[in-house]
Amino acid sequence: MHVERLGSGPRLVLVHGSVAPGWLAWSAQKPLAERFELVLPIRSGYPPNPPLDAIDFASQAEELAALLEPGDHLAAHSYGAVVSLLAAARAPLASLTVVEPPAFDVARGDPAVEEFLAHFEAGAPQDPRAYLEFFLPLVGSSLNLRDPLPPEIEAGARAAIAERSPHEAKIPLEELGAAPFPKLVVSGGHNAAFDAVCDVLEQRLAAQRAVLPGAGHSIPRLGEPFNALLEAFIRDASA
Repeated sequence: MHVERLGSGPRLVLVHGSVAPGWLAWSAQKPLAERFELVLPIRSGYPPNPPLDAIDFASQAEELAALLEPGDHLAAHSYGAVVSLLAAARAPLASLTVVEPPAFDVARGDPAVEEFLAHFEAGAPQDPRAYLEFFLPLVGSSLNLRDPLPPEIEAGARAAIAERSPHEAKIPLEELGAAPFPKLVVSGGHNAAFDAVCDVLEQRLAAQRAVLPGAGHSIPRLGEPFNALLEAFIRDASA
């Protein structure tokens, strides 16, 4: 697993979601490198790692757990947040922040979750551009798709197509709820299915909850509002 680093100070591990890895996902968080060592693992299957025919959240959680160090602050978005919820159950963290994880198993039966999952029943497109045109509006992310796709976006789309469906992840809610580190759950207030997941996580993990509208699912791209929220949460967790 390729890892990128920037800055110095307490370690803040940032785990990307689907399609856009590394700094493509976390570019708006670079100012935090003035106060933290930003550690960006690039999940297996995403460049510059070799491509994979199948990407599994369970194996990626093992890889992430091996990277984490005692006292790390872990923040993760979307599919990376599912990976992080699995890894955090076995890691001595200082804090955990998850941003709209598609951990839909925790909220099965909710009408919005069932409607969301029904879109995938017939199978998602396997062509990178067609997949992005299907996937991005569904999750509430906006991306102007150039023609042809930039190589890094095409590679990210192929990786996303290879990912095991995150609704199959069994989140260890009891273990996470009992873990002593503070948790923060962030949503964007734009999608009832993600809201339902975040509501369950807030309750079951005894987590703090925040809603940051304005960027759909791509909440870290808000920049300063998200950065200020994350930094304040980390400061309180460290007090």
